Amino acid sequence: MENNKADAVRIQTSVLNSLEKKVLVWLAERQPRWMTSDILTYIGTFGAVVIAAGYILSAWNINFLWLSSLGFIINWYGDSLDGTLARVRKTQRPVYGYYLDHTIDAINEVMIFVGVGLSGLMHLEIALLALVMYLLMTINVSINAHLKKEFKLTYASMGPTEFRIIMIIINTLFALIRPLREFSHSFTLCGHSFTLGALDYIGALIIVILALMHLTTVRKDIKDYAEMDPMPRRD
Repeated sequence: MENNKADAVRIQTSVLNSLEKKVLVWLAERQPRWMTSDILTYIGTFGAVVIAAGYILSAWNINFLWLSSLGFIINWYGDSLDGTLARVRKTQRPVYGYYLDHTIDAINEVMIFVGVGLSGLMHLEIALLALVMYLLMTINVSINAHLKKEFKLTYASMGPTEFRIIMIIINTLFALIRPLREFSHSFTLCGHSFTLGALDYIGALIIVILALMHLTTVRKDIKDYAEMDPMPRRD
């Protein structure tokens, strides 16, 4: 098998990266022998199910946002620790691990964004558009891992862990501040009436940020690949 994305160099420069690495190694060294990377991956998926369930149930009772926040912690534990455990125990399976981890990640992301869209706090259309932008970023990472041998996990000093923390903060604010979750703004655009809540505007901001990050990244990558693979000279 030729070299592929499993051989890519991990590029992680998030704000919490240094501290998180130490915590994950500490946790990995204290896992029971029966714990495996696969089990941790599935724990991360269970966390995503809890996140989605918490958001969906918050349509009936806003306090279920606390359940969603717990899900983010469970998801972090499983998703972040599975690879660290393999490295600490020297049981890496780069090809199998890459495929399983990122296939499960995509499924988890779909569950989380759809859950937010069914919460009643954000329009499903906005949540799905944010999901599309997130998946576009993920696809770009996978392409670069294959072609550049670079697996970039952070953008603008933000990674998955920082995203989870931001979502927990947002959940806390919406659970505690009634005017925030009851805020709505109506307007007409192109003959159509829209009513958006506070989380809709947050989602729209996330979409814009992801779109700008994606466009900036793609522009840089196109330039890099043009230098790596120049136009053949005609004799």
